[in-house]
Amino acid sequence: MKKLLMHRAAKPVLFIVCLLPFAWLFYAAAADQLGANPAEALIRSLGDWTLRFLCIVLAVTPLRVMTGTPALARFRRMFGLFVAFYALMHLLSYVAFDMEFDATEIAKDIAKRPFILVGSLAGVLLALMAATSFNRAIKTLGAVRWRRLHQSVYVVAALAILHFYWMRAGKHNFAEVAVYGAILASLLGWRVWEAQRKLRLGATRPGRAKVGSAAILQKR
Repeated sequence: MKKLLMHRAAKPVLFIVCLLPFAWLFYAAAADQLGANPAEALIRSLGDWTLRFLCIVLAVTPLRVMTGTPALARFRRMFGLFVAFYALMHLLSYVAFDMEFDATEIAKDIAKRPFILVGSLAGVLLALMAATSFNRAIKTLGAVRWRRLHQSVYVVAALAILHFYWMRAGKHNFAEVAVYGAILASLLGWRVWEAQRKLRLGATRPGRAKVGSAAILQKR
């Protein structure tokens, strides 16, 4: 497994795999295969893939630790950029196909449906993280500020679930919301548990400085 993950073709292959959902949706839209309401189907599908990639990027660290596979960490940045990519496509599809780039109508829609505002806030945070996901940004911002900014992925997870919940509230359909909520809660809960475990482990070792849970959680 380690050899496969470290192979030079691993990243390009995974990159193509991550693009497949977008390629299929692009084809389906062009071929008129998105059903009676193609705009809504496209917007919601892109939103679903944003949530899926958010779950994937947050799963990298738990899987890396539990399986003892440090090579998984080399894909985390790419997964994070795909979260931002699908979120951007989700937002652009709403602006283009649902609102037809009408700023006045968009403002009215946000006032009427606050879940759009929540989703937009999550999108802004994702854009900031994507724009500072490169090594040069760490030097420019400083390690501490960079880590704090990228810890906002946890805020994004909460906003994404709230956005999804409010969107489904009108139809009282919460089954998928519960599934994504449970997955994200488990992934974030693991981080709290791991932080506490390391804190207890550090406390039992004489002469070792205690590490706060906030510092441990700096690694996604």
